[in-house]
Amino acid sequence: MVSHGLVRIAVRRRTACSRRVIKLRLEPMTRTALYTGSFDPVTNGHLDVLRQACRVADRIVIAIGVHSSKTPIFSAEERAELLRTVCAPVLKEQGVALEVVTFNDLAVEAAKRHGASLIVRGLRDGTDFDYEIQMASMNAAMAPEVQTVFFAASPPVRPITATLVRQIAAMGGDVSAFVPDLVAKRLKDKFRRS
Repeated sequence: MVSHGLVRIAVRRRTACSRRVIKLRLEPMTRTALYTGSFDPVTNGHLDVLRQACRVADRIVIAIGVHSSKTPIFSAEERAELLRTVCAPVLKEQGVALEVVTFNDLAVEAAKRHGASLIVRGLRDGTDFDYEIQMASMNAAMAPEVQTVFFAASPPVRPITATLVRQIAAMGGDVSAFVPDLVAKRLKDKFRRS
């Protein structure tokens, strides 16, 4: 578990002499991070970002964006189940709590709703940075209490994108180097039925 600071909590008690005594008790703060994305499918790149986010958060809420304009391969429920199965061991190993939710509004609204003070984003290259810095600036203008934290993708996962994984899987290619084993199996099953 990561310790990010302490919160002072005042405890008021009355003594036998009817004097009020105020004692301060220190309790650890919980830092919650929101990690948004479509996660269609969850990739080794997503897991890399999560491992890094465990260094700055005690609780990570993975928020699956659900938008009517997109047609995902996996339903929101399937993605949530895959995320819980694949990500829980990674976070548990680090002593970080996991919650998986869906959202269909602004990321900053989802962050506020789930008590997150951080939004986690992964960066693969300069193109990601250009887009993400604009998004972070807009989010900061709408919700200054929510900070965006960027994590650079580790070199082995830098080229991985969910879009490329979907395309490779759809053409019958082997995606096992890019996604967790369970996800590779589910993709194979999904495209076998198509």
